[in-house]
Amino acid sequence: MFSDAQNVKRDQQHHYFWVLLKVKPSLVILVTLLSICLPVIAKQLFFFDIKAQPADQALIAFAKQSERTIIFSYELTKQYRTNRLNGYFSLQHGLNKLLRHTELEAIFSAQDKIRIQRRTTNNINIPTKTKLATNTAKKMASNQSAIEKIAIVGSRSIGRSISELPVPVDLLSHQLLQTTGQQDNGRMLQMLAPSFNFPSSSISDGTDVLKPATLRGLGPDQTLILVNGKRRHHASLLHINTSVGRGTSGVGINSIPFQSIKHIEILRDGAAAQYGSDAIAGVINIVLKDSQTEGQLTASYGQYSLGDGQNIDISLNKGFAIDQDGFFNVSFSLKDHQSTDRSGLHGSCQYSGCIKQPDGSYVTSNPEEVSANRDTFNIGDPAYNQIALAYNSELKLVHGSLYSFATISERSNESAAFFRDNISEQANPILPDGKPVIPGGYLPFIDSDITDRTITLGYKTELTSSSSFDISYSFGENEINYSTKNSINASYANMLVAQGDLSSHEIRVQMPRSADAYNIYLSLHTLNFDIQHSFDNYTLTLGAELRKDRYQVNSGEQYSYYNYTQQLPPSFLGQYALSGIQGFPGISEDAQVNEDRNVTSFYLELSSELSESIHINSAVRYDDYDGFGSTSNIKLAGLWRLTDAIKLRSSVSTGFRAPSMQQLYFNNISSQFLVNEHNMLTAEQVGTFRNDSQLAQSIGIPLLREEQSNNFSLGAVWDFSQKFSLSLDYYAIDIDDRIVISNKLSPEYSPILSQALTQANVDKAQVFINGVDTQTRGIDLISTWQHPLFQGQHTLIVAANITDTDVKKLNFPKQSVLNQLSNEQLFSAQDISIIEQWQPKDRVSINSQYQQNDWSLTLGLNRFGKYTIMDGKTQTYGAKVLTDVRFEQQYSPEFTWYAGINNVFNVTPDKNTIGNSHGGRIVDQQGNEVVDSLGVFKYSRRSAPFGFNGSYLYFGVNYHF
Repeated sequence: MFSDAQNVKRDQQHHYFWVLLKVKPSLVILVTLLSICLPVIAKQLFFFDIKAQPADQALIAFAKQSERTIIFSYELTKQYRTNRLNGYFSLQHGLNKLLRHTELEAIFSAQDKIRIQRRTTNNINIPTKTKLATNTAKKMASNQSAIEKIAIVGSRSIGRSISELPVPVDLLSHQLLQTTGQQDNGRMLQMLAPSFNFPSSSISDGTDVLKPATLRGLGPDQTLILVNGKRRHHASLLHINTSVGRGTSGVGINSIPFQSIKHIEILRDGAAAQYGSDAIAGVINIVLKDSQTEGQLTASYGQYSLGDGQNIDISLNKGFAIDQDGFFNVSFSLKDHQSTDRSGLHGSCQYSGCIKQPDGSYVTSNPEEVSANRDTFNIGDPAYNQIALAYNSELKLVHGSLYSFATISERSNESAAFFRDNISEQANPILPDGKPVIPGGYLPFIDSDITDRTITLGYKTELTSSSSFDISYSFGENEINYSTKNSINASYANMLVAQGDLSSHEIRVQMPRSADAYNIYLSLHTLNFDIQHSFDNYTLTLGAELRKDRYQVNSGEQYSYYNYTQQLPPSFLGQYALSGIQGFPGISEDAQVNEDRNVTSFYLELSSELSESIHINSAVRYDDYDGFGSTSNIKLAGLWRLTDAIKLRSSVSTGFRAPSMQQLYFNNISSQFLVNEHNMLTAEQVGTFRNDSQLAQSIGIPLLREEQSNNFSLGAVWDFSQKFSLSLDYYAIDIDDRIVISNKLSPEYSPILSQALTQANVDKAQVFINGVDTQTRGIDLISTWQHPLFQGQHTLIVAANITDTDVKKLNFPKQSVLNQLSNEQLFSAQDISIIEQWQPKDRVSINSQYQQNDWSLTLGLNRFGKYTIMDGKTQTYGAKVLTDVRFEQQYSPEFTWYAGINNVFNVTPDKNTIGNSHGGRIVDQQGNEVVDSLGVFKYSRRSAPFGFNGSYLYFGVNYHF
């Protein structure tokens, strides 16, 4: 960061002069001499009055009072606390006194500018007991990179820097994440970490809102999310529609206010032996801010180049000191995001009277068809409002310290479903006047109110100079309330018609247009105990963890799910009408869930220095789950320093993932629109049934068990200098008994299955099984280069990832109806393609930042590789490169403004040629074209790695206080 000096008033000279004249006239000569000399002295000496405080704030005060420009990193300097400085000092003497006993030093340039950096090795006095400790301490002290910090993930042993870990860890600072210009945490991570994906989908119910976040191409539930090193609860949502992560659940990382984040660590390695279930692909640890004094107010506005998707973001962060060493850091965020719409025109006939021509087009004589609305769908990002609060605190005691942190988020979302046509009689029944319930059709909207809360309380202390103890309790919960509006329950209209008491107009007036669909809730209680002891050359950590998961599904209003046709007498000959409110039907009382699960875990981790060049980290963990029993896992990782610049690292581990509460207990029946082999869109009543349900038991579905994995990695790190580093890692992940949701099982597959579906009153059913074995292979590359350029500083970060996942085997449950089915019937080619092909196989991210004086310019290039989607037919979408530009200027020490464009060249995915709907060409009787559309889905609604909204323009201001 940069700080410009401001004027310093020195009225003391004149004050002293008049006092001396009144007291003792004989001193007039001396005073006269001083008045001549003081202007000369003032050019070398400055009066400072700076209190002891964090170094970033102290340096701002020093710059103001000395009228000098000081260049420094907030991320680096705010870790240190300065001394009090009061009196007249030269610049060099004053800075030396101010920064004494810190690891910071001042470098003076010929241009009268001052740069603050971490002190070089020769100037740091680090007390050590052994030659090995001295060597390690010097290596840590010599690293001047602003992003080099102590790692929390990767190893529980404190004091190891990122480059000294035997496993790959990315550390992304708050400032670096902010330079991406993205609107949420998931997109920020995606732009900087190529192994992380955050794809978009449309008209996929809750998945539109809670996007599936994946690491190394695996599932959202195969990456463990931590906050300050503590396990975070999952979202209660289960992705049951056809999207990336189908059949899984993940963590809502966007519920954490970005302003509260200090940095994010990404451990790209299996870590189930260290952290437990889910850590197959890796671990993402979100570290909250811990500043004692710093405050920041941020306001930003942005919108897409097409004029929609307006986004207003206001956030505040402030740190407060508690006594001398404690802190309370609080953050607040308010977001208002409008929806985007990239839908195509409705090209199919919405009214009667269309006649198909030999060329496939239609001719209409109906004036209502000619004037019909063709912009009927809303396909894009949903609208939402979010308010979030977070705090992080620590209170020092005589022995040890108390710590606590919490996040709270309330988010209201609105996403669209499929449009119901004027002639969709099953969803929009015809009334006695010959017109449908909703003339012209209707577009249902899904409202989801998401509440996300978590709080952690803990106590840590040093038992001896080499032993420490940590105990903590965490509680987290996620609740989603779904409601459907601008819709109808079509079967209710049939009931009103059958009663014969109301006219068509009265039926339309009395038809409810909205309903509460259902509520889902998930909570997690976690109690952790950790004891750590450091010996001469190794550190031992012992721990235990007690967890309790709870999952609830609560029914909605009767109107949201009920089939009113079943109340009608057999003599009623009305048309067939769909039950439940259209767009997002509710859940009945019969499908309510209230289940919990207990988990007990014990773990041991050993980090040891076998020699000055070899470091070994090992872990073993035992977990016992209600439901499927126990599992044990191990990990061994090593780092070999070939030279001071070159290090080799490798790890091997076993892992597991327990079935999620949603996979065990979720029940639902919904209307799903699917593309058949004729590329036609059809609506079906599809039920998702838990494994202990009557339907699942009747066809022999076994209970779920844990996934099992084997991880191997091999990599190298080159630290050629303090300015340039490169890491390259190969990884192999094999997962057996991976939990997946089956294909939609049809009645024609088996007489037993047909009977079970009839009893459940659904067209098709899907169940969870330990269905597939997968194999993942990949390579990660990270390179950082920092160097001076044109009187400024240039930083270049290049990151790349190649990942390939294959389904190696399908596991059919024995003693089950499913064992008699073909591969395609049980787990379709589309289901396999979701795992193997729906995410880019390669990604490259280039982040270039140039900083000079009080301004900086950031250029980001992101390449998304090819991916293939099967949706009725198959289409491969080509690689795309997105270009982002951001300019930032520090107008004053307190005030910064910035502006940028994401996706400068308005790049979108390839146009969609499969899985489309409502396309066609219609002309009137005179041959005038009414509409000609390929369909409403201009881009694939199934998976869009970077979305399809186009260019995004934004600007904002930061005020530091």
